[in-house]
Amino acid sequence: MEKFQTTIKTSFTMSGVGLHTGQAVNLTFNPADENHGYVFQRIDLENKPTIKADCDLVVDTSRGTTLEQNGARISTVEHVLAALAGLEIDNVLMQIDGPEMPIMDGSSIEFVNRLKSIGITYQKAEREYFEITENISYRDAENHVEMVAMPLNDYRLTVMVDYNSPVLGSQHASITSLNEFGEQIASCRTFCFLHELEMLVQNNLIKGGDLNNAIVIVDRVVEDYELENLAKLFNKPKVEVKKEGILNNVKLRFHNEPARHKLLDMIGDLALIGTPIKAQIMAARPGHAANIEFAKKIKRQIEKIKKENKFKVDVPVYDPSKPPIYSHSQIEKLLPHRWPFLLVDKVIKLSENEVVAVKNVSADQYFFPGHFPGEALFPAVLQIEALAQTGGVLILSREPDPENFSTYFVKIDSAKFKGKVVPGDTLILKMELIAPIRRGMCLMRGTAFVGNKIVCEAEMMAQVIRNKSEQTELN
Repeated sequence: MEKFQTTIKTSFTMSGVGLHTGQAVNLTFNPADENHGYVFQRIDLENKPTIKADCDLVVDTSRGTTLEQNGARISTVEHVLAALAGLEIDNVLMQIDGPEMPIMDGSSIEFVNRLKSIGITYQKAEREYFEITENISYRDAENHVEMVAMPLNDYRLTVMVDYNSPVLGSQHASITSLNEFGEQIASCRTFCFLHELEMLVQNNLIKGGDLNNAIVIVDRVVEDYELENLAKLFNKPKVEVKKEGILNNVKLRFHNEPARHKLLDMIGDLALIGTPIKAQIMAARPGHAANIEFAKKIKRQIEKIKKENKFKVDVPVYDPSKPPIYSHSQIEKLLPHRWPFLLVDKVIKLSENEVVAVKNVSADQYFFPGHFPGEALFPAVLQIEALAQTGGVLILSREPDPENFSTYFVKIDSAKFKGKVVPGDTLILKMELIAPIRRGMCLMRGTAFVGNKIVCEAEMMAQVIRNKSEQTELN
């Protein structure tokens, strides 16, 4: 089943503070066009520069994921990107008046809830996935990190963490589909150990930190005076440690919330690949640095395959057992052609910019006795005509009253005939729009196949015109 790109129904704004900068910011999510992807915009800076969500633009992973482009930076992007990727939203422009995403409660849940309440809308362009066909691995021996993407016709993720801590122990978290993200992963908060918190505080690197937006894990004995100092730091009347070593009696939302948050971070960081993927991801001890290196490795593989496939043709698959999009009788209602000049038997695929049709070449065709009678060949000019009629289906299917329109050839370019078409062949006809339709002018690329072999190809321009009889009636 084809899946189409999505965006949000309308703009909305969320406000909060950056975890590390402590700066209050306003973040506005805006709908975006097809193939736009995720883009940030620093509206507080001169010329309002944009920053694309791209793993090749990551410049820092020390305390979150930071992007830089056009002289501007935006940091801690992973929780917002996880929310968008987890909800399978493809195209959004995010305008922000500061250098860091708001931390909210330290998870993605507030973003997810607002995005869902605003609503998601489908667009006309199909969603293109990169499907992993062979294992892609990443290893960081020094930090004991291992990550692998394995072939799967879905998106599943598993994370395993082991911090050599009696408080956390070994944990793992997984989801078998992004449909589970909202309930199982989105609400899991960021976390740190007390010794990390102390270092961040001493270096003034966590100005927006609060015990309400992070889980602090206490991995050593804490003296009373230290708890008093922490209470002053976070403007709390009292700070204490629970038996399991969680600061200030914070109740975990899941027993393995830290591992689930690592999975959340990984979804957000892997969104920087720029293409939704189909794979089973397994990761041991991941972090932002490893996530980004892994994302780059996957992106390089995507670029390699796209380069290899640049000159390859996507051969349509024809399954005669499947019902057609348009039968022969339905095609007659779209096209102003009849036997013996209707050269399209059925349409098997139809989208906004592409159509695939079938012509069964039988030995009783009227032209065979006079066209190379000793060696029956389907005339090359009729192959072009069959492609043109297929293009006519693509164009006229858009009209509510196609019977009142006709398509006429304007020109044919780069026509090539690469193989014989003979009785018994099934001719697969594919037409693609290669430019937007303007003032009724349609530019299309046509390819005809027998099996997986190209037999004919050409670029064609046609004009859609309302029939004169209809024009007269309208006048």
